[in-house]
Amino acid sequence: MSILLDADTTFIVQGITGREAVNLTRECLDYGAGAKVVGGVTPGRRGRDVHGVPVFDTVEQAVEHHGGPIDGSVVTVPPAFTKDAVFEAIENGVKLVVIVTERIPRADVAQMVELATMRGARIIGPNCLGIIVPDVIKMGGIGGPAKDAAKSYTPGPVGVMSRSGGMTTEISSTLSAAGLGQSTAVSIGGDAIIGSAYAELMPLFEADEQTEAIVIYTEPGGRMEAQLARWVRDNDSRLPIVAFMAGRFMDEMPGMSFGHAGTIVEGKEDTATEKIARLKDAGITVAEEISEIPDLVKARLAEKTTA
Repeated sequence: MSILLDADTTFIVQGITGREAVNLTRECLDYGAGAKVVGGVTPGRRGRDVHGVPVFDTVEQAVEHHGGPIDGSVVTVPPAFTKDAVFEAIENGVKLVVIVTERIPRADVAQMVELATMRGARIIGPNCLGIIVPDVIKMGGIGGPAKDAAKSYTPGPVGVMSRSGGMTTEISSTLSAAGLGQSTAVSIGGDAIIGSAYAELMPLFEADEQTEAIVIYTEPGGRMEAQLARWVRDNDSRLPIVAFMAGRFMDEMPGMSFGHAGTIVEGKEDTATEKIARLKDAGITVAEEISEIPDLVKARLAEKTTA
């Protein structure tokens, strides 16, 4: 099993004729059994195709051509147009929206998340690389070209969530090298406001029979780790969790930025030190180095089996 995606998931690519989207579409089509990319949307480009995927002016036209609801959309349009593209997808019945675009105004993201909540849809991102179910399907640029993604991601029992797109692959590759495959890996996004944080994805992993453990990659800034720790305690999670906290140096260097927009430290609770303490208090194991993660996962799984 998996979360969010399976072999039958259909999706479109909004902004499909852009350079990044053209490459992304090829990667998704080539990976696993081949993603079911049923259309692309770029206003004014109807009638064209990208790697055999038909292009439409609107999401409504793509849905009509498909002959029924479309499960998902990968949004790659520029920041100024992202909110309109996401609203269009959701209002046309799309239930899973992966937003690759970064530097979207916070107010726009907040409105997109609010509409998704109202319509029963889910947003992954923004500023993310997407979702992958190893050897089955990927939605977004996660893992890069299909041949590279196939080297890094292998099927198995570990769910992966990461605020960094590149580190989603790094963590998964490290696990794979140690014989620990992944059930689903999700690049959740590095912005201050995102559609699905760790705690919001945990119920899906919790219900997934294939998933036996979770690995998260996290950073200073924001309240996602506090939410995760609270969720784990409140729900008595069955899943052992191993976390890696990047950017610890920021605690000793006030004012230092750390790449992602979401890493702005607005108070003591946002610091790496405080987050690590909160995670540990919830029973989450925190790795000192990425190389330690596989052994820590194996140890936690062994404890679970013994118990």
